[in-house]
Amino acid sequence: MKSKDVASNYGLEPALFDNWLKEARAVPYKTGLMGGLTIEDGVDIDDVVDQFRQYLVDYEARMTSENAAKLRADEEAALAAQEKQRALASMLITSGFSFDGYTITKYSGYISGDDVVQVDRGSQGLFSRATNVGESLMASLTVIRRNALAELKEAAYELGCNAVIGVDFDYLTLDPETVNANGGTLYMPYVFGVTANGNAVVIEKN
Repeated sequence: MKSKDVASNYGLEPALFDNWLKEARAVPYKTGLMGGLTIEDGVDIDDVVDQFRQYLVDYEARMTSENAAKLRADEEAALAAQEKQRALASMLITSGFSFDGYTITKYSGYISGDDVVQVDRGSQGLFSRATNVGESLMASLTVIRRNALAELKEAAYELGCNAVIGVDFDYLTLDPETVNANGGTLYMPYVFGVTANGNAVVIEKN
């Protein structure tokens, strides 16, 4: 009996029924020249339909369970992200080595956070353009220093800490190399880097 006739007689979705026949391989069938499926003679069609319907029930139950598990995982991830944001926002940092009104209960070691920016130096020649390195650097310095501090806090959080002491900054400047281009001298961008350093600690309010 052709699978499309079975689907029609029993109110089944033809494409889904055919896919099940191919994947389950529990029912003997033949594939016609035009690609249609024919269930071999002697097969109990009612039993085949019962198997297919049970498959649909099991599939729906499995999808419901998986969707529920994914929803729970997404909710837990969202809560964890919110908790992390609260922890980072409330994390205390200082260039000193203590906090008034708090006691350090754990030292977790030296940590650092980095960021970098490129500043064009400009070129000389027919198509020259000037770049005020000082202005460009000052415009970027606040941003990269803030980013380095954010990375420093992330490192402390990963260690289970809620504060950082002894915070300072290291700065790095890489001078550009020069190459000839279009009859002029092209100056490759300056690279300015900043590293925020400190010691991750756990503090408790007195």
